[in-house]
Amino acid sequence: MSAEELKSNVEKALNEIRPFLQSDGGDINLLSIDDGKLVKVQLVGACTSCSVNQMTLKSGVEMTIKKYAPQIEQVVNVEL
Repeated sequence: MSAEELKSNVEKALNEIRPFLQSDGGDINLLSIDDGKLVKVQLVGACTSCSVNQMTLKSGVEMTIKKYAPQIEQVVNVEL
C-alpha cells in the first residue's frame, strides 16, 4: 500500500468515527503517519478533557483505523 493509499484509508477510518466524537462535542485530526505504522492524531473539543478519551482512542479510533489499515501498529494522541 502506498503512502497516499494509507493516508486515504486512515482518513476513511477517521471519517467513520468522527460523527460519534462530534455528537459529544469533540473531533479528531490526523497529524501524521510515521513509518507507515504509527498514527498521530489530535483529539479536540470536548475530547481533550474527557475522562475516557484514552479508552476512546484505543477501543474506538485505533480499532477502526486497523480495520482500514491493518499495518498500523499504534495510534497516539498528541496534545499541541
